[in-house]
Amino acid sequence: MKKFFTVCGIVALMASGAAQAQFKLNKAIGAGAKVLQAATLTDAQIEGYVKEYIDWMDKNNPVCEGDDEFAVRLAAITKKIDVDGLNIKAYRVRDVNAFACADGSIRVFAGLMQIMTDEEILGVIGHEIGHVMNKDSKNAFRTALLASALRDGVSSAGGTAAKLSDSQLGDLGVAVTQSKFSQKQEYAADEYGYNFLKSHGENPWAMALSFEKLKKMEKEMGADKTNKVQQLFSTHPDLDNRIKRMTEKAQADGFERPEMTAPAQGSEE
Repeated sequence: MKKFFTVCGIVALMASGAAQAQFKLNKAIGAGAKVLQAATLTDAQIEGYVKEYIDWMDKNNPVCEGDDEFAVRLAAITKKIDVDGLNIKAYRVRDVNAFACADGSIRVFAGLMQIMTDEEILGVIGHEIGHVMNKDSKNAFRTALLASALRDGVSSAGGTAAKLSDSQLGDLGVAVTQSKFSQKQEYAADEYGYNFLKSHGENPWAMALSFEKLKKMEKEMGADKTNKVQQLFSTHPDLDNRIKRMTEKAQADGFERPEMTAPAQGSEE
């Protein structure tokens, strides 16, 4: 299996003396100009980087295609979705996660599909679409660009932003997956996912049940959580309140809580 993300390192530089101080000042001024240039990227340039990023992610991760069991199951889950412009695929990786990009690209990890029912996965996808529709994904991506791949600025010619190197794209991958949405943003995406389930004829209790599974997983792993699982819970905080909000909403709307059912089985290499 290919590595999921390139590990990025931080290099600390030390300087002393008047000449070095002047050098640092000149460098800081130059870096400030580059950051300003990066911060003023146009929407078209951001869209270009999103495409470059998702293409790189698909190239560097095992995409489930054809008759792969996860691809077949995801196609069955998403066939009823009536939102235009989506590009939904599954990655055969063990991580329990999913992410969305501003262009409507959504990637669901096999690890998540193994622990959730079809309805819960549809709710997760609805949640991710909510982040796209609310422009959370676009803003988070821009922030990740500035914090990682473009931290030293970019050069452009004719309004076209420079291509990113494999190393920069690896750094960007780390920054994107570590992006944290605000409580307000997460609640709004939860609401979108809840209404998304309702509009597609599914019991919206699936939102609360999916969060309950994550909470149970968190408790069971305790202090033995791997770095990737710790990252999942650090970027999806406030599970107790989110469970409570979705539970109360489903009860108020008169939906009956379904029995906890086992997810469709799938194997992982």
